[in-house]
Amino acid sequence: MKISARNQIEGIVREVEEGIITATVKVEIKAPTVVTAIISKEAVEDLDINTGDCVKVIIKATEVLIAKD
Repeated sequence: MKISARNQIEGIVREVEEGIITATVKVEIKAPTVVTAIISKEAVEDLDINTGDCVKVIIKATEVLIAKD
């Protein structure tokens, strides 16, 4: 798959929670940490996303923030 977005993180789906309209997909990335995406239930079904699948998390943001303790 080719895409212009450069904010891409590969990870493993650890949990999919389907609601009536949306679905929550938790993806463990190599750091290790988990990125959570709220996507439509239709997208989960169309992409056939299941726990254990290898996926890419593509982040589109209008802001990039840096934090420091």
